[in-house]
Amino acid sequence: MLYEKSMIIEQEGEKTFLLDHFSRKEGYGSGMKEKKVFFCKECGYESAKWLGQCPGCRQWNTFAEEKITVKKRNTLTSSGEKPEAVSITEVTSAQESRMFTNIGELDRVLGGGIVRGSLVLVGGDPGIGKSTLLLEMCKALVADDEKVLYVSGEESLSQIKMRGVRLGAYDEKILLLSDGDLTNAENAIEKTGADVAVIDSIQTMFVSDLDNVPGSVTQVREVTSRLMQIAKRLNVAIFIVGHVTKEGTVAGPRTLEHMVDCVLYFEGDDNSGFRMLRAVKNRFGSTNEIGVFNMTETGLEEVSNPSQMFLTGRPVEAPGSVVISSMEGTRAVLLELQALVSDTNFNMPRRTSVGVDYNRVNLLMAVLEKRGGINLSGCDCYVSIAGGLKVSDPASDLGIICAIASSFRNRPVGDDTVIIGEVGLAGEVRGVQNILQRVKEADKLGYRRVILPQAGKLGKIPDLSAELVYVSTIGEALERI
Repeated sequence: MLYEKSMIIEQEGEKTFLLDHFSRKEGYGSGMKEKKVFFCKECGYESAKWLGQCPGCRQWNTFAEEKITVKKRNTLTSSGEKPEAVSITEVTSAQESRMFTNIGELDRVLGGGIVRGSLVLVGGDPGIGKSTLLLEMCKALVADDEKVLYVSGEESLSQIKMRGVRLGAYDEKILLLSDGDLTNAENAIEKTGADVAVIDSIQTMFVSDLDNVPGSVTQVREVTSRLMQIAKRLNVAIFIVGHVTKEGTVAGPRTLEHMVDCVLYFEGDDNSGFRMLRAVKNRFGSTNEIGVFNMTETGLEEVSNPSQMFLTGRPVEAPGSVVISSMEGTRAVLLELQALVSDTNFNMPRRTSVGVDYNRVNLLMAVLEKRGGINLSGCDCYVSIAGGLKVSDPASDLGIICAIASSFRNRPVGDDTVIIGEVGLAGEVRGVQNILQRVKEADKLGYRRVILPQAGKLGKIPDLSAELVYVSTIGEALERI
């Protein structure tokens, strides 16, 4: 039993006495201990004291005080025995059981379907279409006689139904629950025997044992931990929706992404209807896969040929416009890269990039000046990827250089040309991965010439109508285009 010492002032006539008083603290003696810590509301960084600037995300005035109840841990298993280490050869492994959503782009990103007993986090900006995507997934799952439970802590049942009617997800097999208490959600999952459960959203769910408000770092971490236990214990796949911060990461503690089995980000431009689902973590499949959707009045539609979508509306015979090839997961995607070079009106030329790394563009411009003989010191330069996609593939280096040179000389690159290659500081064109897949994608879309690095020279490819042009330096590439 623990007691708290305090001072009591007692007055008797003209004399005042200070008496020591010991009061019993509630909760102690039962393995419960309470402490106060400070959490960053942006990234979840934990500190014992208040800080003006977060060391994790470098944001100012984001720390908030929260109470944490520390429970005494029990190291015994349910049978009363301590767990023991076993040899890896004694462990029995089985192929994971998957459920197919019949949404090809979603199945691709998940690695071939939904794994039973997995916990998947879906993040994205407000209004981007996270709830729409998951409701359409529920619609496809009940068509295959899977039991689905949709739990929402921020929408009423009538609001969910209105969206379901608009999307065509009007099936009596889709069960709905509007409650933010995690205990009630767990009881509903057990009672219905659901195969898939959707929690929308993690910031609105709470554990009644904690005094913290829903959405706080403590609540989000505790709710996620219990959902992981529910998924493994009941062998149910759980999808949780997470809102993102202004930096584009899921709000809450950083450990949230480490606790789940799969992290999906739903991205898109507010001015266009295209949406991209990207996997940044997947314990059961490949990472960096993308699924492309088109937002319409009746919901999300799959885009089976992203290359054709991104190249729609490309200008004809326009200087500074080239076609590059980028690997997004296991898929080769053709994109339009545009560059604009103009004389500057300032003492220091402006450099701007959209969709490609800014420092990479500056590096390639230095290589073009030194190795290509093009003086850009008095010019503003703007580089952009059309369609809103962000590219980090080094195979786009040669395309960036050719686009800048084309705009500087005001000479267009052929509309039937695709440019592939990585560029080094010496001006050499280096080989890239999956070059055969890139070439086949270009040939399938009707492009008749492909600029390739000499280092990755291919043999004879049957049924290939495109001309393959091999270059070893950026000087050779500029001559060929």
